[in-house]
Amino acid sequence: MAERKNSTFGLLGKDISYSFSRGYFTKKFKNLGFTKTKYVNFDIPKIEDFPNIIKNDDSICGINVTIPYKEEVIPYLDKLDKTAKKIGAVNTIKFTKRGNLKGYNTDVVGFEKSISPYFKKHHKFALILGTGGASKAVAFALKRNNIKYKFVSRNPSGEKEISYQDLSEKIFNKYNVIINCTPLGTSPNVDKYPTIPYQYLSKKHLLFDLIYNPELTIFLEKGKERGATVKNGYQMLEIQAEESWAIWNKNK
Repeated sequence: MAERKNSTFGLLGKDISYSFSRGYFTKKFKNLGFTKTKYVNFDIPKIEDFPNIIKNDDSICGINVTIPYKEEVIPYLDKLDKTAKKIGAVNTIKFTKRGNLKGYNTDVVGFEKSISPYFKKHHKFALILGTGGASKAVAFALKRNNIKYKFVSRNPSGEKEISYQDLSEKIFNKYNVIINCTPLGTSPNVDKYPTIPYQYLSKKHLLFDLIYNPELTIFLEKGKERGATVKNGYQMLEIQAEESWAIWNKNK
């Protein structure tokens, strides 16, 4: 894969100084011997600032998207990949030869590949904590694996969502896959965690946290203490990053 002259890739988000992506791709470019390629953070306070990023830098070849812009960025794109369209959230943007912006979702592949080896026969129902862009990709992957799910929200609406107050022993006995798609517990706020009834967790449960820093969040720690299988989001991020790289370099 040849290096192109003065190529810039980056991460679009808000308050993203902790960025996994920047460190990952900077190391990748170094290993590839790419000296003219860089990965930067496009840290903006509001999505309305996004067009200025594009306008002011013609070296940009591809962008990853993180919280809170995975859904908000869509109106600024010219086209969506069919999977991203179905999910309703984007985490990868490709700049096409015509100069158009096309949105993709590699979160779904990252999540699916990292959690599927842990699925057991009794894992038929899942709770998704949070209702943001990442949770939509998680829901899409669960559906593909024939796992029924409900979103857990502070402000539930519709039959697919329930509130944190509704979580009971009965629900936990049925829904034994729990995925944290909220930012609660992310470094440096490591003392935060979703308010769920952890006392109802057991060895039948599988807990997945999209957070990777710290390696073991309180959410995962509490599950581990009760015998649950736990998995953090680091591998998911690695997989989705490589999927993004493949998309950016296709037909180049």
